[in-house]
Amino acid sequence: MPQDYQKIEVAVAMPVFGTYTYAVPPGLSDMMEPGKRVLVPFGSRRVTGYVLGPDAREQKEGLKAAEDVIDDDTPLFPEEMIPFFRWIADYYMHPIGEVISEALPGGINPAEYSVYRTTDKGAASLDNEKLPVQEKKVLKLLCENPCRHSLLCRKAGENIPRSLLEKMRRRGLLEKENKIHRQTVRTKTRRCAELIDAGIAEKDFSEQKLTIVRHLRENGKTPVDELKKIVPTAANHIRELEKKGYVKISEQEVYRDPFGDPVDPDTPPRLTAEQQKVVREAGDAVKSGFRTYLLAGVTGSGKTEVYMQLAARALEQNRTALILVPEIAIISEIERRFRARFAGLVGVLHSGLSAGERFDQWLRIARGEAPVVIGARSAIFAPLAKPGVIIVDEEHDTSYKQEGRLHYNARDMAVVRAKLAGSTAVLGSATPSVQSVYNVSAGKFHELNLTRRIHRRAMPEVKIVDLRKHKGLKGARRFITRPLEEEIKSTLARGEQVLLFLNRRGFASYPVCAQCGEALKCRHCDITLTLHKKANIYKCHMCGYFRAAASKCDKCGSASIKQLGMGTEKLEEAVRTLFPEARTARMDRDTINRRGALLKILKDLREQKIDILVGTQMVAKGHDFPNITLVGIVCADLSLSFPDFRAGEMTFQVLAQVAGRAGRGEAPGKVVLQTYSPDHFAIEAARAQDFMAFYNREIKFRKSLQYPPFTRMTQLKITGRDKSKTRKQAEELGRLLHMLQKNGEEKFKHVQILGPIEAPVTRIAGRYRWQILLKARSPENIRQMLRRLILQNPSGFSGREVHTAIDVDPFFMM
Repeated sequence: MPQDYQKIEVAVAMPVFGTYTYAVPPGLSDMMEPGKRVLVPFGSRRVTGYVLGPDAREQKEGLKAAEDVIDDDTPLFPEEMIPFFRWIADYYMHPIGEVISEALPGGINPAEYSVYRTTDKGAASLDNEKLPVQEKKVLKLLCENPCRHSLLCRKAGENIPRSLLEKMRRRGLLEKENKIHRQTVRTKTRRCAELIDAGIAEKDFSEQKLTIVRHLRENGKTPVDELKKIVPTAANHIRELEKKGYVKISEQEVYRDPFGDPVDPDTPPRLTAEQQKVVREAGDAVKSGFRTYLLAGVTGSGKTEVYMQLAARALEQNRTALILVPEIAIISEIERRFRARFAGLVGVLHSGLSAGERFDQWLRIARGEAPVVIGARSAIFAPLAKPGVIIVDEEHDTSYKQEGRLHYNARDMAVVRAKLAGSTAVLGSATPSVQSVYNVSAGKFHELNLTRRIHRRAMPEVKIVDLRKHKGLKGARRFITRPLEEEIKSTLARGEQVLLFLNRRGFASYPVCAQCGEALKCRHCDITLTLHKKANIYKCHMCGYFRAAASKCDKCGSASIKQLGMGTEKLEEAVRTLFPEARTARMDRDTINRRGALLKILKDLREQKIDILVGTQMVAKGHDFPNITLVGIVCADLSLSFPDFRAGEMTFQVLAQVAGRAGRGEAPGKVVLQTYSPDHFAIEAARAQDFMAFYNREIKFRKSLQYPPFTRMTQLKITGRDKSKTRKQAEELGRLLHMLQKNGEEKFKHVQILGPIEAPVTRIAGRYRWQILLKARSPENIRQMLRRLILQNPSGFSGREVHTAIDVDPFFMM
């Protein structure tokens, strides 16, 4: 490599820690910018890399050169996001290349693959009787059609080891060609026509051509599809005009539209005194630099209007705004409100978009065309330049925790991104997390409050129904007690709407054999199946496995299955039995999985075409329907029994949130809360809508047991398809951790090691599960201990048969 070649730092999209230095050939130097993708050699392959900037590190001889720049114009992310990616890689102990790959839209990276084909020598050797059977099978299949390794295995009906193919290649029986599979998601274009000579004579044209020419003269460049609406045969006429040199045809990039119906512009309402105070303080911070606020506002207090006012303040400072919401179900409503205020300046990012829509929205944001972004947790990676405010709505929600290859918490990352960008972070909730309230008391966050609903509307009255006094009831009465039934009747009689909440979907959650008592379990997970009556299947909610509803007992073969347990589908059936005249709908993951289904339910609810809505926790988050005056919580105890130290917190939050859906309009609201544990402090606090009463009890419990926020935790999740190998790997990692604690640095002695132990759900999707929990006051002590462990046993974290994932600040302990 010539000494004068520019050198760049590149993160490769591979499971490898660290970054790499590449040379830049002179022909590519003008195109090379931080935030762009490059194609680089990596070992014997070519992979996608991300340019992080110039590289001044001292290098050895033999530096490899980048082969191509994938992005021609706009970088996929601004340079200012690179420190954010580095922080994520360090804190969550994840390769930085995979962090960036996880952040970007899917389907955009080119990938190299190998195609195997038979050589002449290989074809001739088919007649050799001494040739091994498997090799002969491979040669016959590749003679028919060259293909990739994965397709070859499918054709053979067995696993063909890559090592075998490489041996055959070295013997000259096969040859391998490496090819690049270009990105599957591309920009969308449409053909446009443009008049080259506006002064051409019209007498030579037919009436149809004349219509096209006049339209182009008056309107300029026009899509061919629009011209077809004026002249159905426009495509043929335009081709003729192009041949004669009158018209130029070009491709114009267009964005795929992810939005629904258009919305009418709105006028900012007059703020309440509390809203004005919050906007003034947080708005001033937008101008001055980093600060984090916890906005504790009761349900219906107007937090969304505060968010819009703060976004406007950011735009006034020529900065951008990012608004995170926990569920896709909420985005449609909040997006409509923001579009009414900010029109075409709004972009959206969430998993409900098609791959093309997501890519287009990403480009709009990266190009600065959408300075206000609304999205679910993955929108924390939105390529916004100069964010002025980052807002996390319903900051307590566990949906902000990502479970997958990269385990992260978008709420925590929002605060970090705001700090790195010198912007304001606002965490809003009616039921703040214990962690955030603790951060206020520790001086890390500043508290803002909205204690009253807008228009001084009253909080709903909450009535407790003790289910212990209603035992032995059958049929619909098991779900809807007499007090709840009477309240539903009164509400419907007034022409108002009812929301019934049960945080469990399906029809029956515990199907059991009536003959031998054996539960129907998933074939791939150690949990029972759930009956989905409408779909006529038993389904696993962990891995998606399903079997026919007519299935017999696996143990004794009996067809007599008792459908125990309850879910929203069974509750919906009970409601239709008791209230046959009411228009009833259900909102859970089963009813909104079709595109547009969620929007239809929300629209019908808004237009009062639904009398009773049955739903899971997605109905509790952020929705504002003024005509819902009664909320019935069918069983408040479902999450209290979880083996999780946050069970009380999650129960209080979901109950208080769903109760807050009642009485948001002119009519007062009422909540009927059915429970087997009326004396539990989480239930009592939810009844009183008193978060601080709950917090003051809960924080003492956390401190006595040294749970977060008084300590930090990291979980090692060990999974594999072989039960014995998974157990051995977990035990080996546990042994090494205890050795590090015994013989390592002094700070390792302050880390508490819990496990290894089998996970509460011992198998999911065919993979056996073990876990190790590390707990310490300092998260840095845990990270350094784990880095040492990875250095000593790298195969324990990158093995093919058994995989170990690192989950920093875990939420789900099952």
